[in-house]
Formats: sequence, C-alpha cells, structure tokens
Amino acid sequence: MKRFTKIKIAVWLSFFTFLAAATFLCPASSAQTAAQRFVGTITSISGDTLTVKTDGGEEHKVQVPDSAALKRIAPGQKDLSTAETIKLTDLATGDRVLVKLDPDAAGATPQAQQVVAVKQTDIAQKQQQDMAEWQRNGVGGLVKSVDAASGIVLLTTGAGPTARTVTVHIDKNTVLKRYPPNSVRFADAQLAPLDAVKAGDQFRARGQKNQDGTEITAAEVVSGSFKNISGTVSAIDAANSTVTLKDLATKKNVTVKVTPDAELRRLPDMMARMIAARLKGTMPENGAGAPTMAARPQGAVGAPPQGGAASHQGAPGSGALGAGRRGGGDMEQVLERAPAIKLADLQKGEALMMVSTEGAGDFTAIKVLAGVEPLLESPEASRNLLANWSMGGGGEGAGGAAQ
Repeated sequence: MKRFTKIKIAVWLSFFTFLAAATFLCPASSAQTAAQRFVGTITSISGDTLTVKTDGGEEHKVQVPDSAALKRIAPGQKDLSTAETIKLTDLATGDRVLVKLDPDAAGATPQAQQVVAVKQTDIAQKQQQDMAEWQRNGVGGLVKSVDAASGIVLLTTGAGPTARTVTVHIDKNTVLKRYPPNSVRFADAQLAPLDAVKAGDQFRARGQKNQDGTEITAAEVVSGSFKNISGTVSAIDAANSTVTLKDLATKKNVTVKVTPDAELRRLPDMMARMIAARLKGTMPENGAGAPTMAARPQGAVGAPPQGGAASHQGAPGSGALGAGRRGGGDMEQVLERAPAIKLADLQKGEALMMVSTEGAGDFTAIKVLAGVEPLLESPEASRNLLANWSMGGGGEGAGGAAQ
C-alpha cells in the first residue's frame, strides 16, 4: 500500500507560526536559564497575575508588576528592535508569551521581569496569510522519484484523469522539513535532508511556479511517510476514541486512534458519485449535471466563504466538480467543503477512507472521509485523491487547530 501524510498547512498552526516567527523566544538550553523563562499560552488573567500553560502542559502563575517590560511582536519578527510597548491590559487569554522571570523578586508567586507577546489575533491573521500563500503558490502530491544530487523531485498530483507530473526544483535556499513518526502536527516537522524523502511519500512545496504549473522552484517543502487505509467500520470505541476498520487491501482489522486534531468529513451521496465519475473518466467534459458549490447560498453547509479561494476562480465550471476537473489542488477545496462530522456520526458497516500516521504499529488518524462507497470503485485514483487532500485543504484539521 502507498503511504501518505498530512499537512496541517494549514492550519496552519499557531505554535509553529509563533516559533517560526520568533526563534529567540525558545527557552535556552541550560536548566538554570530554562527555569528563569518559559514560553506558553495565557489561559487566564486575574488582576496582575497571568496563568500560562507551556507546550509541555505545565502551568505557571506569574505576577506582572508595573516595573515589568511588556512587548508585543508580530509573527515573523525575530528581535525586539521594532517591538511595540504594551500594557498588561492589552494581553488576553489565548495570546502566546515568553515570560522572563525576575531572579531577585521575593514572594510566593514569581514575578515577571519581561513579557514578550504574540497576540492571538495576529497569529490567526498570519495563519490565513500563510494558508493563502500555500494554496496560491503550492503544489502537493505523491513522490514519484527523488534525485537528491540534482535537487529534483518528481510528484504525481491530482487524481484519475486529472493526474499529472510536477517537477520540483530544490536549491540551497529551500527550507526542507519532514514529519516524525506518529505526529499529525505541522509544528512537529523537523529540518531534514532531501535524501530522507522516498518514493511514495507525500510531499508539498511552496514557491515559484512556471506558467502551466508543471514546474516549481521551492522556497519551502514539507514531506512525510504516512499510511492510507480504506475499509469498512467493524467497531467504534467512543470511550477510547478509536475506530476499527477491516482494511480492504489486507483484509485484516486495523484500529485507528481518532484524536481531536483529526479532521472528519462526509461526502454527500451526489457529490461522491460525481467525484467517482470524474476519477473514472466517465464525467462529461463540460461537467453537465454536476452539482456546483456556487449554487448554494453563502453560509450553507459546504459553501465556500464569501471571497474565499473557491469564489474567485473566474473559470467556467468552478463549482465542486468543475473545480476537481482542473487538478488536485482544486479537488482539495471540494473535499474541504464537505460537511464536517464527529466520531459519533460514524456507523458500523460504512466505508471510510483515511490518512493516518504510521509509527511503531500504532495508527492515528489525520483525516477521515466518510460517504466514500462510490469512490472505492476506483481505488487507485481514490487513494491519490485522498493523498492530495491530506496535504492541503486549509481547514483547522489540516494543521491541528490551535496548538
């Protein structure tokens, strides 16, 4: 079976955005320095006292006296040279902060000497900008071949008749990242050499495309080895948040953990049949009879947001199936607009397609797609379809919301 990945470019990814924006906020390596500063998210504010939860799950209460220096930086800012001076009242729950403690302060509650904040609203805005950049200037798919010496990666992107090959050029300035096993968070992606990428991996690149989109010079890349599973539900354990599938490929039961980070969606029956027809190449080229998302009123389930990526394609047939006709990137948006569901909505005996992590025999779902019975009639094209979806999208599930 082919192996698949997820990007939560999504998501992108408040923790990643914050760290990438302000590397100097990372705790120092020495134990003494680490004890004097910490990075986390404000969970509550009471008077002049902040409660900050670190990414490791520790909670710290810290008093912020009038003498403390409070600074606000923007995502992407790497030093305090242009930081804005703020007041304690400017902070809010959800903001990311670096707290530097006053080593000379007395009292039961530690006191802050300096607080550097990235506002939650700024992070959200940066996420939207990053997501738009990846959708506009990005390409994703399955790795066909890798030539690390020449910096050339060939991708198969799209699905069914829309499948094509894209050449990705890697140079010394390209930022290369890769997911570790058992991670579904974009924030966990680590720097890795190109020779770590293997055929069958999922791969997404952002950069400068040529006119027809068949080549891209990558500024940033993320890759990973993940697993695709298609099968029928044999058991659901709500207490342990797991789904057991009978894998159609191996005919064996596979138990998959479905965490709150996973994205679950269900294709409406008509949409599933139209996508299946497109994957099999039996849909008329003019898309006749295909339901379009544009026909839905704004705010309806599955409708694109006003002014969103799907509303400005400007090409005929830019609705649900018309978009999928032009390539994998647009089909990602089709799947992203399918109605979201919860674990409790899944039923025993129904068919699912999912992309999951693969590490030490344990599987954790990244994305789960229900209502896929018609798609499984064209399994190879469907696997490619789901692979492209898992690498793109742009919903919260694509990045593990609000890390």
